[in-house]
Amino acid sequence: MNLYDIIVIGSGPGGYVAAIKAAQMGLKTAVVEKESLGGICLNWGCIPTKALMKSAQVLHYLQHSKEYGIEIEGAVKPDFEAVIQRSRNVAAAMSKGIAYLFKKNNIDVLEGFGKILPDKTVEVEANTGNIETYKAKHIILATGARSRNLPNLPQDGKKIIGYREALTLSQLPQSMVVVGSGAIGSEFAYFYNAMGVKVTLVEIMPTILPVEDEEISKQVERAFRKQGIKIMTESAVENVDISQLIPLVSIKDKKGEMVQIEAQTVLSAVGVETNIEGIGLQECGIETAKGKVIVDDYYRTNIEGIYAIGDIVHGPALAHVASHEGIVCVEKIAGKNPHPIDYQNIPGCTYISPEVASVGLTEKQAIERGYSLKIGKFPYTASGKATASGNRDGMVKVIFDKETNLMLGCHLFGDNVTEMIAEAVVIRQTNTTLEQLLTAIHPHPTMSEALMEAFEAANGAAIHL
Repeated sequence: MNLYDIIVIGSGPGGYVAAIKAAQMGLKTAVVEKESLGGICLNWGCIPTKALMKSAQVLHYLQHSKEYGIEIEGAVKPDFEAVIQRSRNVAAAMSKGIAYLFKKNNIDVLEGFGKILPDKTVEVEANTGNIETYKAKHIILATGARSRNLPNLPQDGKKIIGYREALTLSQLPQSMVVVGSGAIGSEFAYFYNAMGVKVTLVEIMPTILPVEDEEISKQVERAFRKQGIKIMTESAVENVDISQLIPLVSIKDKKGEMVQIEAQTVLSAVGVETNIEGIGLQECGIETAKGKVIVDDYYRTNIEGIYAIGDIVHGPALAHVASHEGIVCVEKIAGKNPHPIDYQNIPGCTYISPEVASVGLTEKQAIERGYSLKIGKFPYTASGKATASGNRDGMVKVIFDKETNLMLGCHLFGDNVTEMIAEAVVIRQTNTTLEQLLTAIHPHPTMSEALMEAFEAANGAAIHL
């Protein structure tokens, strides 16, 4: 029987990072993976969707080239098959990159479905049905999540689809209803609208991107409407009739009235559910609650030697969170003393155009918690770089505690903000005060100086407002 120091089940951004970290620390490591290396993020999530977003952005530039003084002869239209193929090629390249890193770090790949058995044993069933067993001193579960399937939105992969099918449609539909306006739903709504599809975005909450600051969400909604996306907030899909050639979507709107919309494709983007079935949790006595594995600050389960990270544990289901959890988990196994993750300082990004990024408390949350606030805002309409770049939609909003001058939250909407949010994460991590920030010089002209301008606005001394 093969014996390892660590076996990781799942090679997504949590699993593969944990495995590489373990190998770098001198631990004999193996990874169990039933599909492609890199998991959902690299193959069916973060990476291929960003490739689609880039194609949409390029198309937008070409369609508006005259605004930049560039003449293009003939009609500009997308080659949808080529757009999808580029996305798949990007994902494949990244997956091969993980294979290279595994080989470089002498990590064994055990192909098949992994299941834990008592006494720190892992059973791996290959696609051929062949079963092998392996032993490990430590086992890390990183099995991720999948698209949630609701009774009123039963995915058939053709008329009602999830994110996987949305990434690989064979032809461009004329119309689409996207159910759910979180990051996944909003990104696909933006992409397909940019490709020329008639898109309706349905959200049960009062605003789209409901986890974002309300002021930012409303700006995104205005931008989406300007782009041609129909938005229905405080609305719920009651039923989808797929008996006809074109599905008929029945939606209860905010007035309580039933609205029916025909759409060739319905995309269910109502969240994810964890992959914890059939992996041996019950057989090993591992405790769960509400579809999540219960772990401590170092991702130890109630069973010694068994750990869990990523989407299957508490915390936001984000790739960068899973990766850091993997590092903390492995460092603790190796006898180090890592800092537990501060889940109040996790950045979130939505890669629509313009982009959205945020970290910390929203204005509403800060008020509810009793803080006295200093709020600074700076619109992209006053940004020289945004004006020169041709997209002035956007704003920076920073929230500080009036008593301590520490940043409570940062909320961004505009081009490049998914790159800019890291500054706010570091500010909060290091407890940098507003007074200190006011002395930090930002380069001009950049989008990032909008943060500096917002800091000055929070201090009541804005220069360019």
